[in-house]
Amino acid sequence: MTARIARGAPPRARSSGRVQARGQQGRRKGKAQAEALPEAVRKLSWLVFVAMLCALGLALLIALRIPQMVGNSVGEAIGEAGFAVKRVEIKGLERMDRIPVYNVALDQPSMAMPLIDLEGTRQRLLQFGWVREARVSRRLPDTLVVDIVERRPAAIWQHKSQLALIDMDGVVLEAVRLEAMPDLPLVIGPAANRHAAELSRLVDAASQLKPIIAGATWIGGRRWDIRFHSGETLALPEGEQAAKKALARFATMDQATQLLGRGYPRFDMRIPGKFIVRVSSQPGGAVPGLGAQPAPVAPPAPPSAAPAPSGASPAVDPRITI
Repeated sequence: MTARIARGAPPRARSSGRVQARGQQGRRKGKAQAEALPEAVRKLSWLVFVAMLCALGLALLIALRIPQMVGNSVGEAIGEAGFAVKRVEIKGLERMDRIPVYNVALDQPSMAMPLIDLEGTRQRLLQFGWVREARVSRRLPDTLVVDIVERRPAAIWQHKSQLALIDMDGVVLEAVRLEAMPDLPLVIGPAANRHAAELSRLVDAASQLKPIIAGATWIGGRRWDIRFHSGETLALPEGEQAAKKALARFATMDQATQLLGRGYPRFDMRIPGKFIVRVSSQPGGAVPGLGAQPAPVAPPAPPSAAPAPSGASPAVDPRITI
């Protein structure tokens, strides 16, 4: 047994020597890394300092407008070489006057083609009521192209005794003179222009009535009164869907009984399930085509009341409910 232990002793000694060697090597490596760290920090600090100097120099150049001056000088040189605006080509205009568009297109700090402010010109053009969209581009060597998409007039808006042409979105296009009103529906009331699209959808629900609708009044900020060329007014209920159904029902009834053009000044469909006709004739008259209605019994006049003059109209128009 002693011999075995003796023979096993040298391997243990060799193993201990390897461990010590590895430990010394690790300590030398850690020392080298520790010595290299301050050098890396110094290099990084130097790079940060250089970057800050560059940023400061660039900010100084921008503050002094040196890049802009250089760019302007180059642009002016290109313009003097023949690349300057000499012509403006306008596309897409049908109703709007061209003079304001030319004025905006030519209102530039420089006529040199590289220095034309395309986006600024476009934004100024969008300030005109007629202009829905605009695109401004260069056509070398000397043409500025302005492509305009116009708004389409949809109605005339009457508000505070003023008439204005509006599009489907309610955007005011231009003022309208009374003696030169175009053949368009008239919408009346505060904010009626902002509901022109809703009115158009209502009319589309009863397209057979569209040719005979003269206009509409926005009542109380919540519903429409429709006016017809024959003089009648139709009161619609609140809410777009309810108004659509009422107008479609009225169109069907008019086709069946010819309500319009018979002298009845007002039809009222505001109450669901009821159709009220206001008549201006004597009490007891029936609505043509709807069947005879029983004549209301007039109460006897008090003895002291003076007799009504012959042919006088009643103070309040009677109503017939269908």
